[in-house]
Amino acid sequence: MMLNRFRNHRGRLRVAADHRHLEFEDGTPFLYLGDTAWELFHRLNREETQYYLNNRAAKGFTVIQAVVLAELDGINIPNSSGDLPLINHDPTTPNEAYFRHVDAVVRDAEELGLFIGMLPSWGSGWKQEAGNDSFIFTVENARIYGRFLGERYRDHSVIWILGGDRNIEHEEEYAIIESMALGLKEGDRGAHLITFHPRGPGRSAAFLHHAEWLDFNMCQTSHGARDHDNGLFIAQDYALEPPKPTVDGEPRYETMPVGFYYKDVNRYDRFDDDDMRQAAYWAMLAGACGHTYGHNCVWQMWTPDRESRLWAATPWREALDHPGAFQMGLLRRLFQSRPFQKLLPDQTMIVDGPVSGGAKIRAARAADGTFAVVYSPRGEQFTLNKGAIQAQRIKEFWYDPRYGSLYHFHSTDNAGFQTYAPPTSGRGNDWVLILEDVRLNFPIP
Repeated sequence: MMLNRFRNHRGRLRVAADHRHLEFEDGTPFLYLGDTAWELFHRLNREETQYYLNNRAAKGFTVIQAVVLAELDGINIPNSSGDLPLINHDPTTPNEAYFRHVDAVVRDAEELGLFIGMLPSWGSGWKQEAGNDSFIFTVENARIYGRFLGERYRDHSVIWILGGDRNIEHEEEYAIIESMALGLKEGDRGAHLITFHPRGPGRSAAFLHHAEWLDFNMCQTSHGARDHDNGLFIAQDYALEPPKPTVDGEPRYETMPVGFYYKDVNRYDRFDDDDMRQAAYWAMLAGACGHTYGHNCVWQMWTPDRESRLWAATPWREALDHPGAFQMGLLRRLFQSRPFQKLLPDQTMIVDGPVSGGAKIRAARAADGTFAVVYSPRGEQFTLNKGAIQAQRIKEFWYDPRYGSLYHFHSTDNAGFQTYAPPTSGRGNDWVLILEDVRLNFPIP
């Protein structure tokens, strides 16, 4: 396992003054690097939970997204200790035994420097749709339940994530969600950030951007196709007023069948680590405050004795070490080796090269002009206007996002246009170009 180089106990999180990023109370930037462990509270026992959390902390994740009232019939099927979350399916009567287990998970995560991105309920709990027999929330009990959670986890490392793979479609649904949000704020006295996980492909900003209680936006770019540019979702959020940070809370998952929800899907055609990296770098360079990774076998904590959802075929312990998860930690190391919070998306830097499709180049530059980061998903060459860097001389690096290697290949006067050809090309040969002022002394990632 990768040595955990990222433990940090700097207090609570807040939205930074630029309204584009998240940070700790002491002003240290926070990079949201999430893992979707939706069934964590519901399916794993304490030993399994500790194994999972240690693995994710070692790889550099910072947020674990998990659901209290879980997706896979979490209201009716008990957890590993035989406990249901609610007494008589009533959100106003939580089962203390169940929540003692949730408490333990939150504490274990905190000890590793992790935040729990806590979903109070999967969307089926509040969504008023035909055939939904899991609907349990009203405006009244949603506030009581939210207040209960807020009070219980007021002094712990959590981020509230409302929604749960559903969109708000009418006023009554909005009223339930807002009531739960207000209950959370009453309970934790505003200590924790709140966002909303929509159905994919979708954006929380489409129906909640102006909600005062929504601290940052989240999109779900979903699992429909390879080369689906999730950076378009981030860019659309980035352009909104007033500005709010935004993150892709559910992109394509490693080993998920491509377009699993389409008729006659080829279940043997699966997303791989190349797809994971492409989505992550596209999102970051479009202006996201971080990124979320997911694995088809990990979100559901699949084992051979369980029903396989979406053709899960690898036990979750083994799936934890698939390459995409390691590479998310490499992404974090790269961005945190520079003041990533200064980056602004800037496609005007690119004057020639792929600007659409799977090879699309994305670029961002520091607001003070001291450095820039450019991503080529398939190693195709591109031409940049180097005037975006405010320095007389620049250093040029290639970063390999598959293995975390940094190559300083040139230092030069900074003038005019330059064409760059990455070291290798083709699918699976993505490269990151870093340009920076020669006077800087940033560390090796």
